Amino acid sequence: MKTLTVNLTGPLQSYGNEATFERRTTYHYPSKSAVIGMIAAGLGYRRDDQRIESLNKLGIAVRIDQRGKIMTDFHIVRPQNAKNSKLTYRDYLQDAVFVVAIGSEDDNLIGQIKYALRYPKFQLFLGRRANVPAGVLRIEEFDTDPMTVLKELPWQASDWFKKRMKKELYSAEVVADWGLEKGADRNLIQVKDQVGSFNVQHRYHKYRPAIRTFVTLKNNMYQENSGEHDVWSSI
Repeated sequence: MKTLTVNLTGPLQSYGNEATFERRTTYHYPSKSAVIGMIAAGLGYRRDDQRIESLNKLGIAVRIDQRGKIMTDFHIVRPQNAKNSKLTYRDYLQDAVFVVAIGSEDDNLIGQIKYALRYPKFQLFLGRRANVPAGVLRIEEFDTDPMTVLKELPWQASDWFKKRMKKELYSAEVVADWGLEKGADRNLIQVKDQVGSFNVQHRYHKYRPAIRTFVTLKNNMYQENSGEHDVWSSI
């Protein structure tokens, strides 16, 4: 099996779960449908392309390296032929950092995805079109499964976040496809983020079994407190 890791970071990200017209919420991590949507955009698939559904077979795991803070934005809209305006609300994640691991036994497919994310045919975004990545995506390739990669890959959080933790070890949450981690049945959850269709006239998602677990990462910015006062330590 080959695995790609993709670092997702940007000022704002949003990965919608159940949404209504008035309120659009977000998961606290990239949903599988959002990751597949990004891959499909890179490959040049349009919303009604039948090949999108086959991407559900990819093994996907997400490690939350820097948990984002929720920001709520509101819009004033006037529906067509309506007398009164309405308030709508949209939630975003601020300053979040995620590592997405994408695995497959098909080496050729992994190669295509790697190329597509580096040279995408359509714009890539972090959940919504307005949420663009903070620069070129950082992509790495490994000859092992996604969970093994996420357990061994160094912590990718920002330096200021690492310093704020003031701990030698950090426990990072991981949400992964069920089956990627053996013996993790006790952590089984059901998540409604498997792609059914991206067609705007009939868009829907299906439930998938997933696991929620934690991995321990070393904080390379940690400095043990000697007890002496250091006026420069907060800079």
